[in-house]
Amino acid sequence: MPVHGHITDAVKAPDLVRLAPHTVLARFETLKVYAALGAVRTLLERGTIAPGQTVIDSSSGIYALALAMACHRYGLRCHIVASTTVDATLRTQLEVLGATVDQMPPSDDLRLDQERRVRRVRDLLVERPGLHWMRQYHDAVHYTGYREFADLVAAALPGRELTVVGAIGTGASTAGLVLPLRQRGVAVRLIGLQPFGSVTFGSDRFQDPEAIIAGIGSAIPFGNVRHELYDTVHWVDFRHATAGAVGLLRDHAVFAGLSTGAAYLAASWEAARHPEQTFLVIGPDTGHRYSEQAFARHREFPDHRTLKPHQITDLADLVPPWSVMEWRRRRHDHPVPPSPAARQESPK
Repeated sequence: MPVHGHITDAVKAPDLVRLAPHTVLARFETLKVYAALGAVRTLLERGTIAPGQTVIDSSSGIYALALAMACHRYGLRCHIVASTTVDATLRTQLEVLGATVDQMPPSDDLRLDQERRVRRVRDLLVERPGLHWMRQYHDAVHYTGYREFADLVAAALPGRELTVVGAIGTGASTAGLVLPLRQRGVAVRLIGLQPFGSVTFGSDRFQDPEAIIAGIGSAIPFGNVRHELYDTVHWVDFRHATAGAVGLLRDHAVFAGLSTGAAYLAASWEAARHPEQTFLVIGPDTGHRYSEQAFARHREFPDHRTLKPHQITDLADLVPPWSVMEWRRRRHDHPVPPSPAARQESPK
């Protein structure tokens, strides 16, 4: 067993857990350590940022911690514009690591929360020109760290057609994993998870009043999402995602977040239909921040094995609480935010 020089090396790699004969969970403490380390290292190598400089970004949770840890490792300062969903435990971790934190006021509207965060980042860039905006939502530099994850997957799961099931979120983790695998000739099918209310794959006309599935969807377009990489998309509401997470804990003693629960739910249904494939379920974080709002209510949720999605062929037919559509690697055009330079030049 290696002795690591920094904690980020210890936590970045997943534990691979077999859930079924042909289904494996990649269980992370915090998946986005790969993204933050890869991005920071690459930007330092390019000379885009320098040791001692302050980097800034917006986050709903696990990227904030990952970025603060990467800055700790490489001697950078870190400023986080945090979602209202960031809890006291995480905020304390960030502050002890040396990060400064701007947290948005309480809000039941996650779209408003996200818009407030982006607006605050823009204001700070004007006030403090020396800041470097990491732009986890739009800068493809966040793909780079996941190549190491792709190497692990290729070595651990050779030989069969592979299906990756993961939350779409910023788009970086699924793209960063699947692109290197496909480039080396691995036949990879990609299934993405979305919540209702996200603009990323056209469910923004819906509202999920209980939704706290951080990191799975978006209220604004993300430049890092490459729609043409996805073969299938599942839209899952809070109750179904929680049923999946509770089922994963009951079935396999794995305590993971709600995006993992949604992925487990979708993968279980898909694996029954495609027994010839190996399924890799991405579990980006633990379940601790969902303890009170989701897991404490575990008796309220149905057995995930009794649930089935509504199968659709057109976004016009999308309906809660769970829909699935063969996306077939199509584009999905929507306005992509302009570059930071263009933003600073445009009138406010």
